Amino acid sequence: MLEKLEPIIINALCRYAFYIPAYQRGYRWTKQEAVDLLNDIDDFKERPIPDSDDKTWYCLQPIVVRNKGDNEYEVIDGQQRLTTIYLILHYLNQDFVEDRRDKLFSIDYKTRNTAVFLQNLGTDKEENADNNIDFYYIKDVYSAIKNWFSEKGNDFDINEFRSKFKFNTKVIWYENSDEDAISVFTRLNIGKISLTNAELIKALFLNSSNFDVNQASKDKIRLQEKQSEIAAEWDSFETALHDDRFWFLLSGKRKESNRIELIFDVMINKPGEGDAFYTFREFNKNFSKRNAAAVEDNWKEVKKYYQRFHEWYSERNLYHIIGYLLCSNEVTIRELHDESAKMTKSEFETYLQECIKKSLAGVVLSELNKDNKKVKNVLLLYNILTMLKNSNEDSRFPFDVFKNDKWDIEHISAVADADKKRIDPVQWLKDARPYIDTNRKEAEKLIKSINAYISAGGKDTDAFDDLFKRVIEHFEENADDTEQVDHISNLALLDARTNRGYKNEVFPVKRKTIIEKDKAGEFIPICTKNVFLKYFTDYPPKISFWTRDDREKYEEDLAAVLQDYLEGDQNG
Repeated sequence: MLEKLEPIIINALCRYAFYIPAYQRGYRWTKQEAVDLLNDIDDFKERPIPDSDDKTWYCLQPIVVRNKGDNEYEVIDGQQRLTTIYLILHYLNQDFVEDRRDKLFSIDYKTRNTAVFLQNLGTDKEENADNNIDFYYIKDVYSAIKNWFSEKGNDFDINEFRSKFKFNTKVIWYENSDEDAISVFTRLNIGKISLTNAELIKALFLNSSNFDVNQASKDKIRLQEKQSEIAAEWDSFETALHDDRFWFLLSGKRKESNRIELIFDVMINKPGEGDAFYTFREFNKNFSKRNAAAVEDNWKEVKKYYQRFHEWYSERNLYHIIGYLLCSNEVTIRELHDESAKMTKSEFETYLQECIKKSLAGVVLSELNKDNKKVKNVLLLYNILTMLKNSNEDSRFPFDVFKNDKWDIEHISAVADADKKRIDPVQWLKDARPYIDTNRKEAEKLIKSINAYISAGGKDTDAFDDLFKRVIEHFEENADDTEQVDHISNLALLDARTNRGYKNEVFPVKRKTIIEKDKAGEFIPICTKNVFLKYFTDYPPKISFWTRDDREKYEEDLAAVLQDYLEGDQNG
């Protein structure tokens, strides 16, 4: 059972005695880990917290302990960090004469008699570390700490660092009263309980310190019931977010557990990566009052965020529009939440439409090519709006697939000047040969040349270069026109794995691949599928060719679907 969870300053540790039980391994931090910690603390700059008397602080990872009484604690997890903290404090103490030094916490490894060794580090009483592997690592890290300070030079203010380390650096104190400390340690260290921001915030809600022992029995029962309700709802939110379709609507990163943490990141408007426990540290401020009201008020706010996100997921139109905007990085999930919270539903939908227009600002379809940064947004939105046009359909664009796989802008017809390094010449020619139009007068000669090349073993690079060009020109009207090849009318959205597998195949071979993948149930964006199934072309279509007429009809459909979001006249 959790008894206490709170960030405490390093200096507050000094009144305790710590005991490392025999089931834990010895000290194994490296010099580099210690130097990294010193650098992080040195680089940290405290800042005032708006609307508060507090200042920011540097946060170390949790230390999980069990109270043994008389200010003595058994360390269940975090002994490596705790030992390194001691080593830094011990070094900083050496600046003072003995009777002026700070009293430090003691830390003793059950099987190693470490306490005396630590106390004597850097003195003439220092023990030989050669015969004890734990002492060896401790002495090695202590040497790195001494060197780090000595290399700082005369301009370094050690008093400022000392103050920053002791009073502006905190550990997350996680006090557990479970009698079976070994089972707690085992769960922590095999990953079943990960002390992430989410787990720590959960502990804030379920912390036994929220129970006032002086409360009337009736009130205590009500609070206990509320915490049981929170625990159940927490699990239901986490379960819902494990639906990848829901999760990847909101997030672009795979996360196997504690997905609820995203809600807290949004709530505190997490600025980015860096501070591993920023979210917990900021959220902890909401629990300045440890009582039933704080628990209920904070949980109501969490529920509001979850319910809003779930509404986005549940409503098909919101799902697609918000999914597009988050994929295009035009707005953040926090911005969408805040706007949604202060608007009516119709006002929010109007706002979303304006955000889409902003994402396509400056786009002129007739001028759009493969190098334009917005071409991917254009094709993504084109696919999404095409799906939404059919109001009788309940199909949804799979943002989980889109975000997990790398998606490319693929040429519909082959490129004449493509890199041939990944191409197997014989196989490429064999794939193309069945689709050569025998009604064309150059076809018979081309097929003979292909057959002769294959029969000769396909080793002549110059001969393949010539054949490659002739085959491309047979299928592609604009093979040598780079401007046309890279134009939007010759581009479609496709996953990188399929794109790489193409190896610049000619149109009919690409078409065959798309049909096979679609039959196998793999996701092919609807507009990409429409391209290769020739849905834009008047019948009877030229199945094996992507013609000028195909391109024009495709571009016309793009303009028609996107017309509400493009500026001005798009006819070029």
